[in-house]
Amino acid sequence: MITRRQGLKLAAALAVTTLPLPRTALAEAQTIRIGWQKFGVLALAKQQGALEKRFADRGITIEWSEFTSGPPLLEALGAGSLDFGPTGDVPPLFAQAARGDLVYVGTYKPPAAFHGILVHKDSPIRTLADLKGVKLAYKRGSSAHNFAFKALARAGLTPDDVESVDLPPPDAAAAFKTGSIDAWSIWDPYFAIAEKDPNARLLTTSEGIVEAWGYFLGNGTFASENPELITEILDELARVGAAAQVDIEATTAALSLITGVPADITRVTLTRAGSDLGKVGTVSDEAVSYQQALADDFHALGVLPKKLAIQDIVWHPKAT
Repeated sequence: MITRRQGLKLAAALAVTTLPLPRTALAEAQTIRIGWQKFGVLALAKQQGALEKRFADRGITIEWSEFTSGPPLLEALGAGSLDFGPTGDVPPLFAQAARGDLVYVGTYKPPAAFHGILVHKDSPIRTLADLKGVKLAYKRGSSAHNFAFKALARAGLTPDDVESVDLPPPDAAAAFKTGSIDAWSIWDPYFAIAEKDPNARLLTTSEGIVEAWGYFLGNGTFASENPELITEILDELARVGAAAQVDIEATTAALSLITGVPADITRVTLTRAGSDLGKVGTVSDEAVSYQQALADDFHALGVLPKKLAIQDIVWHPKAT
């Protein structure tokens, strides 16, 4: 089991920026600490300063820390070094299993084709069944982990039928380029970036293979002590997302500016089927059922060390 001290050290090592020490209440610092990744409505809100403007009249500031994937972000969140952040479907399962202090507070809906499995242009891999025996890379504990497993199952394969390679996106991109891995399961915008490489070929997207669910999580202590702020953050993100859908070209330019991902690639991620930055909400029964089924699947495969009850860590806004 990861101790609190180990969790803090790991989170600090994996985060792009240095994280502050844990605290227990917003009132001590008047700062909301948010982890973000290079996609989605939260990145757009950061670029616009939307949350800063929302809370400015109360003297509340926003402190941002960038992460390359969900697992280290949730390490930091569960250890008390962050208050709020986004992730795919799998990272919260590992965080809950490790007894991190965190709760599901909201959802977002990425495009159906948010993930892809890429192979080399001249690779003999033509179908999902051809993945048997190859080196397949994905970040363990990420949404790409789930997609990889579901894609293998679609072809009648199990995780034992491939040589799994655990790599974060930047390392996987380098390994793919040098040919040291045969296939790569990855999410946008890394997916769209790699797909543009003339030496890469798309084997399949996640559309029709996995459901598209993403989650916002909060530190458990922060959420219980500041429920009104969680509600306001989600409300502001929904507002930013709805406005973003009205002018995709402007949204493309804004996201490209903050993420450093070229505009033409950013546009691809924003125009995939089902893309809607405004689909932000609280955690529905449907979302809980999806997560519970995923947790049960991963436990049955021996990936999760114990059974989880997702509902145990779902935050609900106070009735007004």
